[in-house]
Amino acid sequence: MTVRDEVEAAIRAWHRFEIERGGAAIIEFDFLPPADPVPAAGSRLEVYARLSALAAAPEVAEVPGLAGRLAADLAYLGTQLGERPALGPYVRATQGCAVAGWSADYVGERGLLAQRLLDKLGIGWHGATDRDLCVLEEPVAPEEVSAGIRAAAAAYEPAVRALTGAHAAYELSIECVDVDAYWAYWLDGAGLNVRLRLNPRNARFTRAGTRQFALHEVLGHGLQAASFADRCGGEDVPWVRVLSVHGPTQVVLEGLAQAMPLLVAPDDDVLIARVRLDHYLQLVRSELHLAINRGVGVGACAAHARARVPFWDDQQIADLIGDRGANPLLRSYLWAYPAGFDWFVRLIEEGGPVAHEVVRAAYRSPLIPDDLHRLWAEGPRVGGSGNPPPPRPLAHLRPRPPGP
Repeated sequence: MTVRDEVEAAIRAWHRFEIERGGAAIIEFDFLPPADPVPAAGSRLEVYARLSALAAAPEVAEVPGLAGRLAADLAYLGTQLGERPALGPYVRATQGCAVAGWSADYVGERGLLAQRLLDKLGIGWHGATDRDLCVLEEPVAPEEVSAGIRAAAAAYEPAVRALTGAHAAYELSIECVDVDAYWAYWLDGAGLNVRLRLNPRNARFTRAGTRQFALHEVLGHGLQAASFADRCGGEDVPWVRVLSVHGPTQVVLEGLAQAMPLLVAPDDDVLIARVRLDHYLQLVRSELHLAINRGVGVGACAAHARARVPFWDDQQIADLIGDRGANPLLRSYLWAYPAGFDWFVRLIEEGGPVAHEVVRAAYRSPLIPDDLHRLWAEGPRVGGSGNPPPPRPLAHLRPRPPGP
C-alpha cells in the first residue's frame, strides 16, 4: 500500500466514523470506491494521530499535492476537536488560498454591473429585486424540476463536452430532500454515479434556475467528477482519489461551476443577469466573512448586509453570518465560493485563450489555487487583491443607483 493509499484509507475511516455517529460527511465524492467498505475509525483522536503520522512520512513530499491534502485534513479535524485558528491560516491550510478580500470599490462596481443588467430586464434595485427576478425566470412546479434539469443538461452537454474535452459517461440520479442547511442544490457520488439533491427550503424552482444548475451541478460538478473517476479507473493517478469540501481543490470546483454560464450561455440575458448578481452577492458575503472573523459586531455586519443587499431578510443575514463565524466547516468552505467565482469571472473577462486551457485542465485532474496561478501567471491572486478594514463600521457603505 502506497502512502497515498494509506491517506485514502484514513480519510475513508474518518468518513465512516462521522456518518455512523450522525455527523457530516467527510467525503463528498469517491472517485474509486473500494470493493469492501472501510471500517470506521474509533475516534477523531485516532484519525488525528493517524493523519499526523502520515504527514510526517518522508514519502509524502514525493507525491504531488499530498502534503497539502493532509494539511487540510489536519486543520479541519483540529477544529472538530476544538481548535479555532485565525481565519487566514485556517483557510490557507484548508482551501489553499489567501483571505485578502476585495476592495469596497471593487465590490460596488460588481454590484453596479449586476444592477445595470437587471435594469435592462425591467427589474429595479430594492427589497423585492430577487422576487421580481424569480418571476422573470419563470417559476416551475417542484415536480417538474428534475425533468427540467435533465432536459437543460442534455441541451448544454455537447457544448460543455466540447469546451472541457470531457468524454466520461455518468449516471445521474436526482432526489428532493428537506434539510436545514444553507444549500439549495448539492451534488455527491461515487465512481460514475452522480447524485443531485434538491433542497426546497432554499431552492428557487424556475426555468432559468434549471438551466443554471444543470450547468453548475450536473455538467459542472457531476461531469467533472465523473471525468476524474474515469481517469482513476484507467490509470494510477498520483492524487488522493476522494473529494472533501474542506480540501484545497474546492476553490476551483466551485469557481468554475458558478461561472460556467458565462462560457456556455453568454446570450441568455436572464441567466447571465442572475450569474452577475450571484457574483456580487458572493463578494458581499466575503466582506461579512472577513468582518465577523476579525471581530466586527453582528449589528454592524447586519447593517452592512442590508445596505449592500436590500432584498436579504434578517434570517438570511443571520444564517450567513453565523455560518461563516461559528461553523468550523463552513468557516473554511464558504470562502471557496467568492474566491473561486471571482477568479474565474476575471479569467473569462481577461484571460483570452488561457481560459480554454484552464477549463480543460480543470476537467482532467483536481486543481488547487496554486495551479491556477501557474496556468495564468498574469491573473489575479485567488482570494482577492486586498481589502484593509475600513476606518468606520462596514455599515457606512451604501449602494449607488445603476447608471446608464
